[in-house]
Amino acid sequence: MPKVNLLNQAGSKVADLTLSDYVFGIEPHQQALYDVVNAQRAAMRQGTHDVKNRGEVSGGGRKPWRQKGTGRARQGSTRSPQWRKGGVVFGPTPRSYAIKMNQKVRQLALRSALSYHAAKGQLKVVETISIEAPKTKLFEQFLAGLGIVGKTLVVAKEFGENEMLAARNIPTIAFSNVSHVSVYDILNCKNLIMTKDAIEALEEVLGND
Repeated sequence: MPKVNLLNQAGSKVADLTLSDYVFGIEPHQQALYDVVNAQRAAMRQGTHDVKNRGEVSGGGRKPWRQKGTGRARQGSTRSPQWRKGGVVFGPTPRSYAIKMNQKVRQLALRSALSYHAAKGQLKVVETISIEAPKTKLFEQFLAGLGIVGKTLVVAKEFGENEMLAARNIPTIAFSNVSHVSVYDILNCKNLIMTKDAIEALEEVLGND
C-alpha cells in the first residue's frame, strides 16, 4: 500500500500515512482519463451560440414577384437563404455539450488521477491548512515549507476566508472542495496538496469495488 509523509504547515514530518491501495495505488486507466476529461471540458462550453434562420429574420412576408412570366427564377420570400439579409441554413443554435458518463468510469478516472500524482511523488498531505491573516506572504511561506513550485491544486473539506484571500494573487494556485474535485483539475496541476480529512473523505466515497 502506498505511504506518504503526513506534514504540518511548516513542512515537517508528523507521521507516516498509509493510503488506500484501491484509491491511490492503481495503474492509471488512460481511456477513462481521456473520456472523463473530454466530457468535463465539453461541459465547460457555454453553448449559447445562435443564428437566425429564415423564420426569425425580419421581412419577407410577401412573394417578391409572380411565379411565371418575368424571366427570373421563382422566389417565394426575400428572406430565403440565398437572399441578402436572408436566414442562415444549418447554423449553430443553443445547445448543451454535456456528455453522459457512467459513475464507475468517473470514479475510475478519479482514482487514476490520484494514483498518478501519488506514484510521481507529487502528492503532499498536510494535517490542516490555516493561514493566520489574508496575506500572500504567509501563503508563499506555506508553499515554500512544502517545497511546492509550479501549478498547484489545494484540496480540503472546506477553506477559510484567509486562505482564499492569501492565495488569490498567486496565479499558479487553485482551490477545490473535496466534494467537487474534478479529474481535469487534478491532471491540470503539477502538484497536489490535500488535507488529511480530504484524503479520508475520498477513500470513504471511492471505497472498495
